[in-house]
Order: sequence, then structure tokens, then C-alpha cells
Amino acid sequence: MHAESTASAGLSRRSMLAGAAAVAGTAATLSASAASGAQAAEARPAGTAAAPAADRITEQPDRTGGHTRATVFKNVRPYGARRPVDLTVVDGVITAEPAPRGAKVVDCKGRIALPTLVDAHIHPDKTAWGEPWVTRNPASSIAEYTEEDVKLYHALRTPLKKRAERLMGHAVTQGTRAMRAHVDVAPAYDLVGVEGVGSARRALRHALDVEIVAFPQHGVVRTPGTKELLEEAARTGAIDRVGGIDPIGFDEALDEQLDIVFGIADRHGVGVDIHLHERAATGMESLRAIIDRTNALSLQGKVTVSHVFCVPGLPERELDRLAADLADARISLTTVAPSSDLVLPIDRLREHGVEVGLGSDGVRDSWSPFGNADMLHRSHLLAWVRDARLDEELEAAFRAGADGGARLLGLPEADLKPGSPADFLLVRGECLPQVVVDLPRREMVVRGGRIVARDGELVGH
Repeated sequence: MHAESTASAGLSRRSMLAGAAAVAGTAATLSASAASGAQAAEARPAGTAAAPAADRITEQPDRTGGHTRATVFKNVRPYGARRPVDLTVVDGVITAEPAPRGAKVVDCKGRIALPTLVDAHIHPDKTAWGEPWVTRNPASSIAEYTEEDVKLYHALRTPLKKRAERLMGHAVTQGTRAMRAHVDVAPAYDLVGVEGVGSARRALRHALDVEIVAFPQHGVVRTPGTKELLEEAARTGAIDRVGGIDPIGFDEALDEQLDIVFGIADRHGVGVDIHLHERAATGMESLRAIIDRTNALSLQGKVTVSHVFCVPGLPERELDRLAADLADARISLTTVAPSSDLVLPIDRLREHGVEVGLGSDGVRDSWSPFGNADMLHRSHLLAWVRDARLDEELEAAFRAGADGGARLLGLPEADLKPGSPADFLLVRGECLPQVVVDLPRREMVVRGGRIVARDGELVGH
């Protein structure tokens, strides 16, 4: 979770994160030709009354006999294109070939199609989403927040696996196709979180790709028994990555923590994703040590550092040198866009080849009552904290939530072109920048050519 490891007493989480989450077009060349002379569907402003029956998305059954799974999504406006086109999907992939005879037809009535997004950093095990209101207690340090985590875990009556599945399913309905889930591993929980999120992953596998990170929120070294749990989680194949947290500022054991974390990754062939809230020279010392170990163990392409609060504000020359070293080690970064002074300089990092993903972080947990697991909203927040005004700036915020996360998780980009996975959402609107600002209702979510959500509800689940 977010926090400044050296936060002073009485400092609220809101001030530590500078108000995180409280802040409340070019069309691709696509698979089929537009209807001759068709005009753009008239956009309906967000928040208007429900559409009449004649304007609702409709579908006709697939009559191919099950040999080929084919669907034609008619009258779609990719990225807000002026003229609608037909997207033909065969076995989960967009194609430029004619639709097989008898393919299912879905009339999308001129809705905008956008790629579904990737949540590169979320904590679904901690959530109280869908539970009765939780009154939170004062806390001002990571240690105090972790105590509140344990209290909330015992207070909530719904089992962790059901809470996690509820939140992860909600994320799908809002247009998330994949996520990297950080799950607390500590003697206070044993491996309950890993097992619970693993169960949710299996239940939602038709709609959502999930990577699981064993996250030592209570510290790797300072909490005895944690390293053994991390080792067990990796040894059993229950996780995809092993985590770490503020090696100097919280664990006070830079070399020992990184030796443990990188040793587990090296022995069991898993990746690494380390929370780094440390700032200034302390954060840079930890980050440099992470780069060195990545190179020494040949773990290039398997390491991510999350938050990385020591990077924003670096002088340009120092940032460029650091970015070059991160790119050489193929270390990726994630941000949750907490504030203008803590959000990563995504564009400059990308210029050097550093992949940067965007994430939700905590959702209605003991750390904060805010959060909604809606990555379109998180793209909106990214644009907000970066003071976006221009269309291209708003589009870039969306791309960070869609393409940036896909690259970070090693997924193919869903760019709506032939050969792309048919992963997209449908909304009413005028254009992509307007959608980022207005956040219209997700009317349909498609995963691999299958409709997995309609109007905020999972279908076929």
C-alpha cells in the first residue's frame, strides 16, 4: 500500500498520498468496411436517460454450429471514429477476412469501442468493497496501517475469496481485462490471501487475466516467519511474483531483504515486484540496489518497482541516466497517479524504453475509503493530476491504462486492428478524450470476442 515510510506522527494517509484517489483519435484500420454512406451515430451525453429499445445493443445467435466461434460487432466506432465499421471476430481475434456464414451478429448502434484496460497494481485481498460501511481508525505509519489491516480482516464477515472475487468481477464490468494483484503474505494471515485471490482468479478466468504477487506488507525481515511464507508461496506455484517493501525505510535491512526476495525469485523462476515509497537519496539507494541485483541474477524483464516516489522531481540529466539503466535492465515501473508531485514522468521514461503501468492500488480498505477498481476512472485521475488539457494529453492518459499495463504484463495490445485480441468495451460518447473526462457507463465489455459484461453486470459467469 502507499505510505511514506518515514511519515511523521499524526500525518494522515491522505496527506501521505497527497490526496490519492480522492480526486474524484485516431481510428484504427479495421477488419471490415464501413457501411456505404453511413453517418456517425449521434452521441448521447453521459448521464442521460436510458436508451429506447430501438437504440439498445442487440445480438442474433451464432448459427455456425460451434465449429468456429465467430461474431460480427456491427456499427462500432473504434476510438470514436466518425463513421461506424463492423468488427469481425473469429475465435477471439479480430480479422480482416469476411465473417464465416452464420456468425453471430451484435448491433452496437454506433457506440464507441475502446480497448479494455489493465490494472497493473491492485490489492483485492484487503477490500471491503460491497461490505457494510467501515469506520476507519487514525493511523500515520505503515506499521499502524498494517495493524488496521489485521483488524479489518478479522472484522469482515464475508470470506476473503468472495470479497476478492466480487471486486475483481466488478473490475471486469468496468472494462478491465487483466490485473496484477498484490496479496498480503504475513504470519497474521498465513497464505489465506494467496489462496483466496487464486480462487477468484480461477472463477473469473473466462474474463480476466490475473498475476498474483506475494506482498510482504508487514516487512520481509522485521516480521519473523514472512520469508518462509514467501518461499512456500513461490515453491508451490501459487504466485507469479514475489514482492518487497521499502528495504531501508521500513525493513531497515536493504541487503538482507533484497537477498531474500531476489533469492526466492531466482530459485523458483518467479518475477519480482517491490513497493518503493522511499524518497530522495534513500529511495535512489534502494532502486540502484534493485537494478544491480536484477543484472547480477539475469532477471532482466522480470522485475517491477511500484510507486517509486524517489523518481518524480529528479533533475532531467539524472532522470535520463536512471531511465537508461532501468531500460537496460528491462525493469518496469508502476504508478497509481496519487498526485502531481508523486506521479511518475511516464512520457520521459517511455522515451528511454521503460515500461510504465497504471494501477488502482487499494480499494475501500483500511487505508482509505476511496477506490473503485475502475481503470477508466484511474486514467481520468492520471489526466487530472497531470493537468491535461489537450486531446492528445487525455488520450495519453487512456493509453497508460490500456497499452502501458498490457506491455508490463506481457499481453498483446488490444488495438482493435486485425490480429488483435477482441478485448474491448462499448460506451456512448463523441470521442476518446471526452470519454476520459465524462466516464460514461460501460454498456458492454467483450473479452476474446465473448460478451462478459453488460451494463455493469457480469454475464455468462
